[in-house]
Amino acid sequence: MTHPVSRTILLLDIERFSDRDDVEQAYLRRMLYDVTDRALETAGIDETLRTRADRGDSVMELIDANAPVTALLRALLTEVPVQLRALNRMASRSAQMRLRGVVAGGYVAVDDLDGWVGSDLNHACRLLDAALLRAALRERPDDFALCVSDSVYQGVVRHDHPGVPAADFHRVTVGTKNGPLTAWLHGPVPPAGEDHGERGAGEDHGERGAGEAPGGSGDRPAPATPGTPGTPRDTEDTRNRPAPATPETTEDTPNRPAPAPVLDVNGGSVSFGGGYVAGDQHGVSGGRVTGDVVMGSKTDGDRS
Repeated sequence: MTHPVSRTILLLDIERFSDRDDVEQAYLRRMLYDVTDRALETAGIDETLRTRADRGDSVMELIDANAPVTALLRALLTEVPVQLRALNRMASRSAQMRLRGVVAGGYVAVDDLDGWVGSDLNHACRLLDAALLRAALRERPDDFALCVSDSVYQGVVRHDHPGVPAADFHRVTVGTKNGPLTAWLHGPVPPAGEDHGERGAGEDHGERGAGEAPGGSGDRPAPATPGTPGTPRDTEDTRNRPAPATPETTEDTPNRPAPAPVLDVNGGSVSFGGGYVAGDQHGVSGGRVTGDVVMGSKTDGDRS
C-alpha cells in the first residue's frame, strides 16, 4: 500500500439511476462523465492532476492537493447547473439527470489492488449517500445539490471567496452508521422533522402513503360518527343504555326461526285484499296484506 497523500475528493452521483433501463443508464453514465470533465476543465484541473474511479451510478475524483479548491467549487456551483439544464431541456423524462455532489478533503492511500482506502474517503462517501442530501435534491427545483465537508468549509468556503458565497452554505449534521458527521449544505435545508431515512426520524414525507384512512383498507366501514345521518346521537338517553338482551338458545328451540310480524285483532273484523274475515279470528300472522284493513264494526253495504 502506498503512503497516504492529501487529496481533494469530488463525488458526483445520479439520482434514481437504478429506476432506468439499461439503455438509459448507459446514456446517463456518458452524460455524467461529460458534465464532470467540463466542470473540471472550467476549474483549470486537467487530467494530470486527477485520478478517476468508476462507481457505476456515480464518479469519484481524487484531485491533487495543489489544484485550487475555490475554482472547483465555483465551477460546481455555476457550470454544473448550466450543463444539467441544457441536457434536461431536450431530454425525455426518463433520460433527465439530476446530481448530488460532495467535495471533501483528506488523506487517501492506494492498496495493492489499486483500491483507494482512507477514513476521510469513507466519510465523503457517507455524505454522498446521506438521506438529508437526497432529500435536499428531491425538494428543490434545481438539478444539483452540493454538500462540502467541515474541513472544506473551514479552510475555504467560510472565507467567502468570489463565486463561493459562504452565506449560501448551511451547517447540517448527517447521521451515519459510524456516528454523526458535520457538513455544510449549499442551498435550502430540508424542513426540520422530515424523515430523511434515518431510524427514529420524524414524520414521513416520502412517496409512500402514510397512515390509513378511516375504515382502513378493504370493505371495512368507517367508524360511526355522532351526528351523522342514520347514526344514533350520543345523548344522555343512549350513552349509558345497555345493549338489548339476546334470547338464550335452548335445546327446545335451537333452530327456531325469528318470529314473523303478528297482527292481533280483538273483536270486529278484518278485510284483506277485498276479502273478509269475520268472527273471533285472533293472531292472524304471516303472508302479505294488501287493500284495506278495517278495525271495528262494518255495515252490510260495505261487504259487497
